[in-house]
Parts: sequence; C-alpha cells; structure tokens
Amino acid sequence: MTYPACAIETGDLTRRFGTRTVVHRLNLRVPESGIYGFLGLNGAGKTTTIRLLLGLIKADAGSIRVFGKPFSRDVLRRIGSLVEMPSLYSHLTGRENLEVTRRQIGAPRSRIDHALMLVRLTADADRLLGEYSLGMRQRLGLALALLSSPDLLILDEPTNGLDPAGIREMRDLLRSMPREHGVTVFLSSHLLNEVEQIAEHVGIIHEGEMVFQGSLTELRERKNRQFRVGVRGPHEAFEFLRATGLDARMDGQDSICIRGTAIDASQIVRMLVQDGHEVFHLSFQQDSLEDIFLTLTGGKQ
Repeated sequence: MTYPACAIETGDLTRRFGTRTVVHRLNLRVPESGIYGFLGLNGAGKTTTIRLLLGLIKADAGSIRVFGKPFSRDVLRRIGSLVEMPSLYSHLTGRENLEVTRRQIGAPRSRIDHALMLVRLTADADRLLGEYSLGMRQRLGLALALLSSPDLLILDEPTNGLDPAGIREMRDLLRSMPREHGVTVFLSSHLLNEVEQIAEHVGIIHEGEMVFQGSLTELRERKNRQFRVGVRGPHEAFEFLRATGLDARMDGQDSICIRGTAIDASQIVRMLVQDGHEVFHLSFQQDSLEDIFLTLTGGKQ
C-alpha cells in the first residue's frame, strides 16, 4: 500500500505542565494537500498541540517533522496560522491591517490583494474594521495567515463564535484551499458535525492521547448497528441467538436487541425462521458519527 506524503508528522510528542501531562506521546500523520480535522472535547489538548506545532512552546519529548523536515525557522515560513481571534486594529481598514503584517514579515505588496481575493473580502477591503461582522473579521484573520503564501494552514477552532452564515462561509473557504491552491489545512474543533463536512482525515484526542486517527471513511466503519427483532417465544430465540455468538440482549417482553458493526438483518431473520421462531417485527438503527465521537472521548460532552 502506498501512503500519502505527510505535511505534519510527530513522533511521541509529549508536553507536561508541572506534574500534569497535557499531550502524551502523540503521533500525528497529516497527509499533504487535504483537510485534516483535529477533534477533541474542550481541554483535550488540541490548543497545546497546535502551540507545539507552531514552536510557541517546546515539547518535553518527541519530534515534529513538517513536509518531511525537522521543525526549524525555515520550515515555519511555510506555515500560516490562525490561533484564537487575531490581533486587529479597529481604526484601520481591512487592507491597512494586512499592510501592517505584510511589512512585519516582508511579503510582497501584491500578496495583500491576493489574500483578500482568496478570502473573498476584495469588495470590503477599504472599509474600517469596526464595520466588519465577526465572520468578516475571522476571514481577515485567515487572510493574515495567507500573506506569506503558506503550504500549510494551522487553524484553531476557526468557526468558533460564528453564526450559521459565517460558519458556512468559512467552510467554503477552507474547502477551496487544497482543491484550488494546493494548501494543506490542519484545523482543530470540538464540533464533529462541522469537521465531517470538510475533512478527509481526522484525529481524535482525549485527555492528551490519540484515540483515533484515520480517514473519515474508516471512522464511519466503526459505527455500531442495532437491530431489534420481535419474536414469539423471545427467551428461546434469545438463547438461540446468543449461542450463535451474536451480541444479543432482551429488550422488552417480546423483543431482542442485537448490536454489532456488520449486522446482516436478513441473515438473522432467516436463522430465526429456520430454527422455528415466528418473527413479527423488525427495526434497524445505527450509531451516528457523534455517537462514535462521544464513545471515544468518554461518552459525554
């Protein structure tokens, strides 16, 4: 099997604050030219991981490689980031805010218009920041991250605080980054339903440890299916199903519940009928991705 090249690769990345381990032996594998969703409940270690990836704090142990190279100042130039609400000046226009940062990083002046175009703020570039909505401010923050023409964007909760329209705008922008501009996007979130709409790969962190990493398809394959069958003589049918190795339990006076990741309902009904049981009711459910997420992260928000 051929694995895609990694934009980010960490080896046993660890960070402690005093006696508390916030990130524990984390092994990230972020494929190039896609969107990677880094998921976890609040306090799981997402922001600490991002600060480690950006060199804002040092690891106590482990390694970080970006585009196959050890972390360095040269590698950092290939990264754009948006961590929390960016520092912006309300008395300046959107364009002037970008100009302040452009001068600091020494980017060509042409990058301002290009960044404004990417985040769809060209028409509002000369309005004062005080007139911007929260969604527009967040897009301007993304434009700041794009000024250096990065190959990798690292974003911490980029839709946090946005209304539904702002979330949709940000979602559309992020989708376009790998597809139209070849930029790898690494974004953290505690909202699975948002991430699953844009990401191809996900990592789920819980109490500083990775509890799942893989494609969204692989995560969906972890869904448990639940099949309820109503049958005459349920206790005899229950014993029969348990004897076949199925995860069955009594669910009411005349109903049996069967759980698993690959339940074949038609086969179960056929087995029951062939064993002489009368089936009179069928129903079928399966876990949502949110159910899987909550199971992996302790079962509660």
